Amino acid sequence: MKIYTKTGDKGFTSLIGGTRVPKHHLRIESYGTVDELNSYIGLIRDQEIGEHDKDILKQIQDRLFTIGASLAADPEKSKMVIPDLNIADIELLEKEMDDMTGQLPELKHFILPGGSNMVSFCHIARCVCRRAERLTVHLSEESTVDEKVNIYLNRLSDYLFTLARKLGNEQKVPENQWIPRL
Repeated sequence: MKIYTKTGDKGFTSLIGGTRVPKHHLRIESYGTVDELNSYIGLIRDQEIGEHDKDILKQIQDRLFTIGASLAADPEKSKMVIPDLNIADIELLEKEMDDMTGQLPELKHFILPGGSNMVSFCHIARCVCRRAERLTVHLSEESTVDEKVNIYLNRLSDYLFTLARKLGNEQKVPENQWIPRL
């Protein structure tokens, strides 16, 4: 199988189900941003972090592929069986956040991104996740999107924020607290 097909040379691509849409279509932007997010999650996994965190991040990458497949399918025409998100996937993120939060000092200020590469990668992924969420929420106003996709992306951005705090804490990197100028 060749990597290139030449079928997208005119600015159109196919959804699962065969529908041709412009490459700037909101559905393409949505799953493209989820793919970008998945790449940043891989970058975080490549850092010197604990095996438990690496395992959770790998599960997240798998779920992001599931979300990408769901978003890449034409809800009107696709007959392909696509993997599904489960409530348990969302609950896993919530449990992980609760566990990490229990190990962290109380959050009393907004946190500015930065402090170490690892922490910054988490914040970049969080921002890309928020963009993916905005796009999928917009798409859900126009077309069918599994509501668990939007919920998962919402929780995932919170998870990435919490992971940034946890990894920084483990590295003994002080949080960059935002103290507003008054």
